[in-house]
Amino acid sequence: MNEERRAARRHVLQVAAKLLEEDGSEAVSTRAVAAAAGTTAPALYRMFDDKDGLLAELAAYGFEMYLAEKREALALTPDDPVADLYRGWDLHVDFGVQHPAFYMLMYGTVRPGLRPPAADEAHALLVRLLGRVAEAGRLRIPVEQATRVIHAATTGATLALIGEEPAQRDMTTSARLRDTVIASVTTDSPAPSGSDLASRALALDAALETALTAEPPAAGSGVLLRDTETALLREWLRQLAG
Repeated sequence: MNEERRAARRHVLQVAAKLLEEDGSEAVSTRAVAAAAGTTAPALYRMFDDKDGLLAELAAYGFEMYLAEKREALALTPDDPVADLYRGWDLHVDFGVQHPAFYMLMYGTVRPGLRPPAADEAHALLVRLLGRVAEAGRLRIPVEQATRVIHAATTGATLALIGEEPAQRDMTTSARLRDTVIASVTTDSPAPSGSDLASRALALDAALETALTAEPPAAGSGVLLRDTETALLREWLRQLAG
């Protein structure tokens, strides 16, 4: 795709995003978007195929906005993975409340196997954050389970708040749920050396995951095990973690 076509596509998405934010997904018809963008319906179809294609691109656009805001905010927080987890929850909920139409498009219309790449990146960001919590010895359950719990809880809290009238919305609901859920998957402080076998097993498993997925791996940080040995070791670690 050349620069001119890319710029035209981006302009249409920005126009469609404005319509979505102001009037909801029902306002995002191909006719309305084409008129607002100063183009034609056939040109729009060539860019996105149909309305569903346009909405899918808008969902990806929303995830890009969400990730940009989240990365910037997390970069300003102390180097404490559990504090980042609390902050990440609040950022997620705040984004949904501030951009309800986008959030509904991003999370309220999810179908298995049809997530945009930016959605996978948002998921990976949570996995990395929980991996850091595990490496610090402060995770009670495996990263995969914790990811599902945090994702389900933040999404449910955000959708519930979006469904309330703004004047009646009580953001302390999210804060209470956040505190309860995060406390259920993390510990207050790292386990002392030699104690809490489960959290130490999770920490080693998370460190292995980091070493296996690092690109390129740091010098001397590679896992000196065959794939079958690594898989067996991780299975043992997860059994120890309970």
